[in-house]
Amino acid sequence: MVPNDRMLIETDSPYLSPEPLRGRRNDPRNVKYIAQKVADVKQMSLEEVAQLTFENAKRIFNIK
Repeated sequence: MVPNDRMLIETDSPYLSPEPLRGRRNDPRNVKYIAQKVADVKQMSLEEVAQLTFENAKRIFNIK
């Protein structure tokens, strides 16, 4: 339900790792699992989600 131009992804929750890593401490390296799930749900490629969220983060945080 989140519009593509407002979507960001993160893995800040240290005790809620994504599948297939449940039960282990979470860290930023696991963002790839979140991105893949978003890609699956939105029927996009992983590369499209990565580019989209990268551009959104740059815009939202005013990064040049």
